Amino acid sequence: MSRTSRRKLLSALFVGFCALSVLLALVPLALILFFVVSQGIQSLNVAFFTHMPAPVGEAGGGMANAIVGTLILTALGSIFAVPIGILSGVYTSEYGGTRLASAIRFAADTLNGVPSIVIGVFVYGIAVLPFKQFSAMAGGLALGIMMIPIIARTTEELLLLVPGTMREGALALGATRARAVFSVVLPAALPGIITGVVLALARIAGETAPLLFTAFNNRFFTTKLNQPIASLTVQVYTYANSPYADWHRQAWAGALVLVSIVFLCSIFARLATRRLEAMRG
Repeated sequence: MSRTSRRKLLSALFVGFCALSVLLALVPLALILFFVVSQGIQSLNVAFFTHMPAPVGEAGGGMANAIVGTLILTALGSIFAVPIGILSGVYTSEYGGTRLASAIRFAADTLNGVPSIVIGVFVYGIAVLPFKQFSAMAGGLALGIMMIPIIARTTEELLLLVPGTMREGALALGATRARAVFSVVLPAALPGIITGVVLALARIAGETAPLLFTAFNNRFFTTKLNQPIASLTVQVYTYANSPYADWHRQAWAGALVLVSIVFLCSIFARLATRRLEAMRG
């Protein structure tokens, strides 16, 4: 066998190994999706989205309060985390050599590895105990804290990928450093930053532990931010641990809705990224 043939064979084996690795990585995801969809699709109906939970032991009802509560909690977390995360990423990318930037980067990496239940206990101590009240605001704060490090590190990495010539060109035209960053560099990285924000949303959408200590749960419909509020994750957790077969059925339906929310967020991120890239091009 010639040297060229050996190189081609080695290249084909490497490509085949990479393709096999991708397939092996996708197998657990495919199995989870298949199981959730097969179990949950038969339990979804109009009542699930429009009705309140039925009394304990009774069949029927839905999770309308939990669906609305999940949307409120994720919105509160985003309002709290997105500005802080993006501004932190901008600072660490523009002043990367300073001690404060190193401290922010270290804090973000550390916070990203903290278990969610620890964040829940922390927010319980600062936002629940002093007011002696579980609330949607406390739940949103806990989810926002989890989002900040993801958004900050994603923003930093994407801003560093923007060519330095764009920043230099803006400065050469007389723009201040802040104006160059927010009018030239940040818009150039905006598609990727949006993707990072959506990934952070997908991360918090499935969290249960921090909400048990902060938002708690509510079997009734409420949109008051200073009151306990329902969420899909806590509702699914409660129903899955119950002895009632109908609640188990609804737990699978709730899991399917959660997966669908994450899937729709991913599609929205892709569409937004393509739209922004087309407008910029």
